[in-house]
Amino acid sequence: MAEAAAAELLERAARRDAELEELRALRVAVQAVPPAALRARLGEHHLIALFGLLGANDREQVSACVSILERLLQALDPLYVIQNLREELQKGLFHPDDSVKILTMSQVGRIVEDSAAVTEILHSPELLQQIINCIGGEKIAVAKEAIKSLSRVAQSQEGLEALFGSSLLSDLRNVMATSDVVRYRVYELIVEISSVSAESLSYCANSGLIPELIGELTGEDVLVRATCIEMVTSLAHTSHGRQYLAQQGVIDKISNIILGAESDPFSSFYLPGFVKFFGNLAIVDSPQQICERYPVFMEKVFEMAESQDPTMIGVAVDTLGILGSNVEGKQVLQKARYRFQNLLSKIGHQAKNAPPELRLRCLDAISSLLYLPPEQQTEDLLRMTESWFTSLSSQPLELFRSISTQPFPDLHCGALRVFTAIANQPWAQKLMLDSPGFVEYVVDRSVEPDKASKDAKYELVKALVNSKTIAEIFGNQYYLRLRAYLHEGPYYVKAVSTTAVEGAE
Repeated sequence: MAEAAAAELLERAARRDAELEELRALRVAVQAVPPAALRARLGEHHLIALFGLLGANDREQVSACVSILERLLQALDPLYVIQNLREELQKGLFHPDDSVKILTMSQVGRIVEDSAAVTEILHSPELLQQIINCIGGEKIAVAKEAIKSLSRVAQSQEGLEALFGSSLLSDLRNVMATSDVVRYRVYELIVEISSVSAESLSYCANSGLIPELIGELTGEDVLVRATCIEMVTSLAHTSHGRQYLAQQGVIDKISNIILGAESDPFSSFYLPGFVKFFGNLAIVDSPQQICERYPVFMEKVFEMAESQDPTMIGVAVDTLGILGSNVEGKQVLQKARYRFQNLLSKIGHQAKNAPPELRLRCLDAISSLLYLPPEQQTEDLLRMTESWFTSLSSQPLELFRSISTQPFPDLHCGALRVFTAIANQPWAQKLMLDSPGFVEYVVDRSVEPDKASKDAKYELVKALVNSKTIAEIFGNQYYLRLRAYLHEGPYYVKAVSTTAVEGAE
């Protein structure tokens, strides 16, 4: 029934005399027909006609045709699409309606991911040229789709050759000249391509675009620095990217800029990004090596955390959380001894008194710093996390418990995550047991008002139950109550029986 209706409506559309009402009906009909059945009923003339209807000066008609074409084209083999609809795709990229451009580029994305179809695209420089021009589009959604399509093109050797070994490189440079915003979009594309492999990075570096990005990063414009550092940080997520940055002396330059930031009144614009860069570098590389080689990084993090500027404190707290998320990073922080313990006291104070967004960042950093996987719970490391916990406040358990009872879901869950981070450590279990009413609070479902809170509480119970020391420390009665909670799941509601009373309303 649906197939027949879709076929009839497609024929009407093919004659280009379909009314808007019929296009709406066709949009519904094609959603109801399986792709294989659509494929069997579909001819090239149907598709060309529908692309032709996109030329109407009627937004609703264009919107209906885009929805229909999205469904129909997904049912077709990418090779068929590029071989039979190349001209329609080309026109689609020039269409004034952004939804048509996005439809066209999503098809190009499918084509370049198909080994049989990709060469057809690579032999269509005019198509690729127009996609490059779309990076300069006003709408960010169009630019993002263009970046996605081109990064897919560059997944192969032939694609890299097409983009960087032909006139398309000039097209990229031309579109970069449109504006600062568009230039950064092209850099974003280049970094995305460079992240795929060492070979991709080599093409991007030889094109001159990566050196230009680095030149802007280390240049004098502080606002440009702030934008470029995010892209260079993305590049540093890959080992070949880090190797390139080190070989080019970029990491040393960033370190020197941090060093010179003291005398720069505008350093607050770029410092957060530069510090985050080293934080990310430390966690993907080796915290100890990075902190030893670039001591200015750790010094700056401590300075920022000790400052009065909420923006700087936030970045420092995030960085400490990243750095302390593995044991090597924790040991680096432990070397700072009293300075770090004083800092923890400040972070504990901020978790209680700062504006909500900074409080949440503090809670997340504390969770990261205090968590120890069971296999890494040596006596020394357990002593360390216990001393860190006690440095946070004079009564840290009560501090987080008070936060967890406040009517702010994000903070409530943040405090529960702190308890979950320490739940498998024997010293924390003893503290919980010795804190009046704490275990009752853990098994009390009535204090969790929403799904996120129920999930966070469940994670805490799971961490306690899965600990090897819990039964011994909590005792059988509490241990069995926690196991029952775990077994019942996060959303269990106890049935309440009611007895009818004669005469009651």
